[in-house]
Amino acid sequence: MSTQHASPATARTRVQQAALAVGAVFLLVGILGFIPGVTTDYDTMKFAAHDSEAKLLGIFQVSILHNIVHLLFGIAGIAMARTAPNARAYLIGGGAVYLVLWIYGLIIDHDSAANFVPVNSADNWLHLILGLGMVALGVLLTRRTTTHAH
Repeated sequence: MSTQHASPATARTRVQQAALAVGAVFLLVGILGFIPGVTTDYDTMKFAAHDSEAKLLGIFQVSILHNIVHLLFGIAGIAMARTAPNARAYLIGGGAVYLVLWIYGLIIDHDSAANFVPVNSADNWLHLILGLGMVALGVLLTRRTTTHAH
């Protein structure tokens, strides 16, 4: 699908490098979500509930489920970075998942049981940026370039 070739030194295409980096960041975020101090109000963390007051970096509402999702998303990114087609699928598919999560976060009542992940306004903005960024990386790093002879 990609016309880009991996350099012998890295043996990874740019899309594979991007998927690996994104996966590593998700893995790190998942780990940090379980560290008191990095996650404020850690003692209020619930498995999956809107009333979890734990916040990663004091900003992003998290729960045990939310952290596990980050860990799994990170592992998936690292694993899928092994091939360019899988790396592209991870970035575009994962980006689509985050865009759906952004829409979900906009339409649910944050104080209801529907907010089981949980998400807050900061999470919503982050999900929008992540979704758009991941889709853009997947598309732009694998687009074909054509040259026209005149």
